[in-house]
Amino acid sequence: MAYQPTPLNLSSDDNDHNRRLYNPYQDLQVPIQNLYKLPTSPEFLFQEESLAQRRSWGENLTYFTGTGYLAGSIVGAGKGIVEGVKASEPSDTVKLRVNRILNASGHAGRRFGNRAGVIGLLYAGMESGMVAIRDTDDVVNSVVAGLGTGALYKAASGPRSAAVAGAIGGVVVGLAVTGKQLLKRYVPI
Repeated sequence: MAYQPTPLNLSSDDNDHNRRLYNPYQDLQVPIQNLYKLPTSPEFLFQEESLAQRRSWGENLTYFTGTGYLAGSIVGAGKGIVEGVKASEPSDTVKLRVNRILNASGHAGRRFGNRAGVIGLLYAGMESGMVAIRDTDDVVNSVVAGLGTGALYKAASGPRSAAVAGAIGGVVVGLAVTGKQLLKRYVPI
Protein backbone atom coordinates (compact mmCIF):
# COMPACT_ATOMS: atom_id res chain seq x y z
CA MET A 1 0.00 0.00 0.00
CA ALA A 2 1.29 3.42 -0.88
CA TYR A 3 2.28 5.89 1.78
CA GLN A 4 0.44 9.19 1.50
CA PRO A 5 2.10 12.05 3.38
CA THR A 6 -0.75 13.98 4.95
CA PRO A 7 -0.85 16.10 8.08
CA LEU A 8 -2.50 13.20 9.91
CA ASN A 9 0.36 10.72 9.45
CA LEU A 10 3.35 13.01 9.67
CA SER A 11 4.15 11.73 13.14
CA SER A 12 7.33 9.67 13.24
CA ASP A 13 6.97 6.28 14.84
CA ASP A 14 9.68 3.79 15.84
CA ASN A 15 9.92 2.10 12.44
CA ASP A 16 10.54 5.29 10.43
CA HIS A 17 14.23 5.59 11.29
CA ASN A 18 15.14 2.46 9.28
CA ARG A 19 12.91 3.16 6.30
CA ARG A 20 13.15 5.46 3.33
CA LEU A 21 10.56 6.92 0.99
CA TYR A 22 10.66 5.67 -2.60
CA ASN A 23 8.78 6.87 -5.66
CA PRO A 24 9.06 4.31 -8.48
CA TYR A 25 7.64 6.77 -11.03
CA GLN A 26 9.99 9.70 -10.42
CA ASP A 27 11.83 9.42 -13.76
CA LEU A 28 8.81 8.63 -15.96
CA GLN A 29 7.23 12.12 -16.12
CA VAL A 30 3.80 10.83 -15.09
CA PRO A 31 1.38 12.49 -12.65
CA ILE A 32 1.38 9.49 -10.29
CA GLN A 33 2.89 10.44 -6.93
CA ASN A 34 2.84 7.21 -4.92
CA LEU A 35 5.48 6.97 -2.22
CA TYR A 36 6.46 3.69 -0.61
CA LYS A 37 8.27 3.14 2.67
CA LEU A 38 11.10 0.73 1.94
CA PRO A 39 13.55 -0.71 4.46
CA THR A 40 17.13 0.54 4.40
CA SER A 41 18.58 -2.80 5.58
CA PRO A 42 17.85 -6.41 4.58
CA GLU A 43 14.73 -7.95 6.04
CA PHE A 44 14.82 -11.44 7.49
CA LEU A 45 11.95 -13.79 8.16
CA PHE A 46 13.53 -15.21 11.32
CA GLN A 47 15.70 -13.45 13.88
CA GLU A 48 18.38 -16.19 13.65
CA GLU A 49 18.99 -15.32 9.99
CA SER A 50 19.89 -11.73 10.85
CA LEU A 51 22.53 -12.86 13.34
CA ALA A 52 24.52 -14.88 10.80
CA GLN A 53 27.38 -12.91 9.28
CA ARG A 54 28.11 -15.36 6.46
CA ARG A 55 26.58 -16.65 3.26
CA SER A 56 24.12 -19.52 3.39
CA TRP A 57 25.19 -23.01 2.27
CA GLY A 58 23.42 -22.56 -1.08
CA GLU A 59 25.12 -19.24 -1.74
CA ASN A 60 28.48 -20.78 -0.76
CA LEU A 61 27.88 -23.71 -3.09
CA THR A 62 27.05 -21.43 -6.00
CA TYR A 63 29.90 -19.02 -5.28
CA PHE A 64 32.71 -21.57 -4.87
CA THR A 65 31.55 -23.74 -7.79
CA GLY A 66 31.18 -20.79 -10.15
CA THR A 67 34.40 -19.11 -9.08
CA GLY A 68 36.30 -22.37 -9.37
CA TYR A 69 34.90 -23.08 -12.82
CA LEU A 70 35.66 -19.56 -14.07
CA ALA A 71 39.20 -19.51 -12.70
CA GLY A 72 39.91 -23.02 -13.97
CA SER A 73 38.58 -22.17 -17.41
CA ILE A 74 40.74 -19.06 -17.67
CA VAL A 75 43.88 -20.91 -16.55
CA GLY A 76 43.09 -23.83 -18.85
CA ALA A 77 42.46 -21.54 -21.80
CA GLY A 78 45.84 -19.88 -21.20
CA LYS A 79 47.53 -23.28 -21.09
CA GLY A 80 45.67 -24.29 -24.25
CA ILE A 81 46.84 -21.19 -26.07
CA VAL A 82 50.45 -22.06 -25.23
CA GLU A 83 49.89 -25.67 -26.36
CA GLY A 84 48.23 -24.49 -29.57
CA VAL A 85 51.09 -22.14 -30.40
CA LYS A 86 53.65 -24.89 -29.72
CA ALA A 87 51.74 -27.40 -31.84
CA SER A 88 51.54 -25.16 -34.90
CA GLU A 89 53.84 -26.03 -37.76
CA PRO A 90 55.72 -23.57 -39.97
CA SER A 91 53.78 -24.70 -43.05
CA ASP A 92 50.36 -24.00 -41.43
CA THR A 93 48.21 -21.19 -42.77
CA VAL A 94 46.97 -18.48 -40.44
CA LYS A 95 43.49 -19.97 -40.49
CA LEU A 96 44.83 -23.39 -39.49
CA ARG A 97 46.96 -21.89 -36.69
CA VAL A 98 44.01 -19.97 -35.28
CA ASN A 99 41.88 -23.12 -35.45
CA ARG A 100 44.56 -25.14 -33.67
CA ILE A 101 44.90 -22.50 -30.91
CA LEU A 102 41.12 -22.23 -30.42
CA ASN A 103 40.69 -26.00 -30.27
CA ALA A 104 43.54 -26.44 -27.78
CA SER A 105 42.38 -23.57 -25.54
CA GLY A 106 38.78 -24.78 -25.58
CA HIS A 107 39.77 -28.34 -24.74
CA ALA A 108 42.16 -27.40 -21.91
CA GLY A 109 39.85 -24.68 -20.57
CA ARG A 110 36.92 -27.06 -20.37
CA ARG A 111 39.00 -29.73 -18.64
CA PHE A 112 40.55 -27.37 -16.07
CA GLY A 113 37.24 -25.56 -15.48
CA ASN A 114 35.35 -28.75 -14.74
CA ARG A 115 38.01 -29.97 -12.34
CA ALA A 116 38.17 -26.66 -10.47
CA GLY A 117 34.36 -26.46 -10.35
CA VAL A 118 34.14 -29.92 -8.77
CA ILE A 119 36.79 -28.96 -6.23
CA GLY A 120 34.81 -25.81 -5.38
CA LEU A 121 31.62 -27.84 -5.06
CA LEU A 122 33.26 -30.34 -2.69
CA TYR A 123 34.85 -27.59 -0.62
CA ALA A 124 31.62 -25.61 -0.25
CA GLY A 125 29.70 -28.69 0.79
CA MET A 126 32.30 -29.74 3.34
CA GLU A 127 32.70 -26.27 4.80
CA SER A 128 28.94 -25.81 5.16
CA GLY A 129 28.71 -29.27 6.72
CA MET A 130 31.42 -28.40 9.22
CA VAL A 131 29.65 -25.16 10.16
CA ALA A 132 26.40 -27.08 10.67
CA ILE A 133 28.07 -29.81 12.76
CA ARG A 134 30.25 -27.56 14.93
CA ASP A 135 27.81 -24.63 15.05
CA THR A 136 30.71 -22.18 14.78
CA ASP A 137 32.35 -20.44 11.84
CA ASP A 138 36.12 -20.30 12.27
CA VAL A 139 39.42 -21.17 10.60
CA VAL A 140 39.24 -24.82 11.67
CA ASN A 141 36.17 -25.40 9.48
CA SER A 142 37.94 -24.03 6.42
CA VAL A 143 41.15 -26.01 6.94
CA VAL A 144 39.32 -29.27 7.65
CA ALA A 145 37.11 -28.67 4.59
CA GLY A 146 40.22 -28.13 2.45
CA LEU A 147 41.79 -31.28 3.85
CA GLY A 148 38.64 -33.30 3.19
CA THR A 149 38.20 -31.85 -0.28
CA GLY A 150 41.69 -32.83 -1.36
CA ALA A 151 41.35 -36.30 0.12
CA LEU A 152 37.93 -36.91 -1.43
CA TYR A 153 38.95 -35.52 -4.82
CA LYS A 154 41.88 -37.95 -5.08
CA ALA A 155 40.25 -40.87 -3.21
CA ALA A 156 39.97 -42.97 -6.37
CA SER A 157 43.76 -42.79 -6.89
CA GLY A 158 44.48 -44.68 -3.69
CA PRO A 159 44.98 -43.89 0.00
CA ARG A 160 48.48 -42.47 -0.37
CA SER A 161 47.47 -40.09 -3.14
CA ALA A 162 44.36 -39.09 -1.18
CA ALA A 163 46.44 -38.36 1.94
CA VAL A 164 48.89 -36.21 -0.02
CA ALA A 165 46.08 -34.34 -1.78
CA GLY A 166 44.30 -33.83 1.54
CA ALA A 167 47.43 -32.40 3.13
CA ILE A 168 47.94 -30.10 0.15
CA GLY A 169 44.29 -28.97 0.33
CA GLY A 170 44.54 -28.24 4.05
CA VAL A 171 47.78 -26.30 3.66
CA VAL A 172 46.49 -24.28 0.69
CA VAL A 173 43.28 -23.32 2.50
CA GLY A 174 45.23 -22.53 5.68
CA LEU A 175 47.54 -20.22 3.73
CA ALA A 176 44.57 -18.60 1.98
CA VAL A 177 42.76 -17.93 5.26
CA THR A 178 45.93 -16.60 6.90
CA GLY A 179 46.59 -14.37 3.88
CA LYS A 180 43.04 -13.04 4.02
CA GLN A 181 43.37 -12.21 7.71
CA LEU A 182 46.73 -10.49 7.14
CA LEU A 183 45.24 -8.56 4.25
CA LYS A 184 42.33 -7.39 6.41
CA ARG A 185 44.68 -6.35 9.20
CA TYR A 186 47.42 -4.53 7.28
CA VAL A 187 45.81 -3.27 4.08
CA PRO A 188 43.23 -0.54 4.59
CA ILE A 189 40.46 -1.01 2.06
